[in-house]
Amino acid sequence: MPKDAAVEEFAGLMRALKARDGRSYEALGRRLSVSASTLHRYCSGATVPEEFAVVDRLALLCGVGEEERRALEAAWTAADRARRRTASPVPSPTPEPPEPSAPSAPSAPSAPEPNPEPAAPEPGPDPAPDLSAPEPGPDPAPDPAAPEAPRARPRRAVPAPRLLAAAVTLVVLALAAALLGRPTRTPSAPAPTPPGRSAAPLPFTWTVGSQLWQGGCGHTYAVDRAPRAVAPPPVAADSGAWARTHGAVHGGEALVRITLQGRSPSDAVVLQALHVRVVDRAAPLPWNAYRMDDGCGGAVTPRHFAVDLDRPRPLARPVDGLDASGAEVRTIPAVSFPYKVTSSDPEELLVSARTAGCDCRWYLELEWSAGGRSGTVRITDGGKPFRTSGTRGRPAYVYDSAEGLWITDTESGQTG
Repeated sequence: MPKDAAVEEFAGLMRALKARDGRSYEALGRRLSVSASTLHRYCSGATVPEEFAVVDRLALLCGVGEEERRALEAAWTAADRARRRTASPVPSPTPEPPEPSAPSAPSAPSAPEPNPEPAAPEPGPDPAPDLSAPEPGPDPAPDPAAPEAPRARPRRAVPAPRLLAAAVTLVVLALAAALLGRPTRTPSAPAPTPPGRSAAPLPFTWTVGSQLWQGGCGHTYAVDRAPRAVAPPPVAADSGAWARTHGAVHGGEALVRITLQGRSPSDAVVLQALHVRVVDRAAPLPWNAYRMDDGCGGAVTPRHFAVDLDRPRPLARPVDGLDASGAEVRTIPAVSFPYKVTSSDPEELLVSARTAGCDCRWYLELEWSAGGRSGTVRITDGGKPFRTSGTRGRPAYVYDSAEGLWITDTESGQTG
């Protein structure tokens, strides 16, 4: 039987994502926590994932944007609905059993229905005038005729038993359709308002910065290049372009700043919680580590949320900041959720995600509520997960401005 069009369309999208990622079925399956054969069945249309979570993880690994992810989720919902339709037993075999009951009718096809009593009245359409004349025909005849009202129909057409079977079929089909209709609500339950997307626009705006340096000068990148093939460190404002050019990954720590602002000056948006989601965890990259400074030591360490990516379930933990710009060091107390933002009172969240033992891809989820509405916003690096890799034990280099070349941290006297 040909595949359902919705399933085929979804399978095509899965194949396109798999091709975009470039990994083998086995390698990609490991990152999605499914077997290679299961992933192949998804891509061939032989089956459809029971949950969107697997598809969502694949989309994140491939850097799918919000619009494409929304279309992917809609395609999965349609394919899942088709899968449930075909998975449930088709009611067509059920109507056939009624036909066996019809054999009793064929036993007297020329005569009426299986009832033996009607047989006498039936053959009497010829003598009917004689019998009906002496009898008060109109009154007594109706009594036996009442149960036999259906008999008048069989006389008009032999297909009466089939009509009955057809009626039963229709009833069974209607019941099956009703039963099949219920499961379709299950996958669509989360679909009405997926995380971070509501029918109406968000009551706040947000921006994200992911190429931040500690104190504006201290940062480490992991780069798969020899020192002589790496350009001098840029100023912090140009770090994004430098990192893209070198294919650099945050080494040891990634700083992410989220700036949020409400749309209304009076109706506050409440930021309820911040969650960390790790979508891929692998061994640290075997690349060189390049430090962007000689140790600049900022005077102010802002309050922030610390994330330990090496933990099985990382949490965003509020941490105090320090202000050493004055005569005395002043503590900047951390603030836990919830936060409130309006158009005149924005908020800035700084997240420090550290790792020593993994090459981690991760993103953030921000829960919010306002005016009777609520939702979850996914915070990503331009539609792709953030990425941070440990650099412990890797060759580390700092830039010698006087010589114009990268030297090891041992040669520079810097450690750590």
